[in-house]
Amino acid sequence: MFNPAARIQAVPLFDDHVCLLIDDFLLQPEQWLERAVEFRGRFQPPRTNAYPGHELRLPDSISDAFSRQLLPLFKQHFHLRRLQQSYCRLSMVSLPPSALTPAQRLCHRDRFACQNGELALASVLYLFQDPALGGTAFFRPRQGPEQTDRLLFDSNSLSASAFDEKYAVAPGYMTEDNPYFERQAVVQARWNRLIVYSGMLFHSGDIQRPEAMCDDPRAGRLTLNGFYTGRRALR
Repeated sequence: MFNPAARIQAVPLFDDHVCLLIDDFLLQPEQWLERAVEFRGRFQPPRTNAYPGHELRLPDSISDAFSRQLLPLFKQHFHLRRLQQSYCRLSMVSLPPSALTPAQRLCHRDRFACQNGELALASVLYLFQDPALGGTAFFRPRQGPEQTDRLLFDSNSLSASAFDEKYAVAPGYMTEDNPYFERQAVVQARWNRLIVYSGMLFHSGDIQRPEAMCDDPRAGRLTLNGFYTGRRALR
């Protein structure tokens, strides 16, 4: 499944954070595209997150295989000692800007309720040929933790009209600075490129062409997303 000759580099982001880039990650990425086409009817809107599209949870055997492959890199670049849980899904951004909820108009974190001494990591494998469909952008909050947490809470609890009145966040996908977050870096999409980063970083899909988003795996922004939680190594 995995390419032993994949090219690996650690790219600095900001504040000592890095994003791991693994190009030519899979030996036969086309098979994953075909699998997404085969199971297109099983993709569903998310139930427990604010992903702006459809997703398909993958079997635990797939998550386990990705975990075994990536764990040495997690240890080397993110100082992870051991993994505790993981899961993977296929995902497609498909919502038009007018349909986005307040939470979907903001960048987000993948925290998974980490406790002291734990670390959340996330990965994205780009399974589309057109890089213009968008990579991943990373952001730094402009406010303190308390104000940022309040903004995120309100984005999930207020009505769209109430949120707009309070925060005046422009409708649409977040691709640039706004009054609450400053864009620090962007990683470009590339066919069969996997990226890994801390789930504590605010990030968002860099959706510069929302009109191109759709639920067709052959034409849309198909990704394989992985989420990992584990114990930090003592340093």
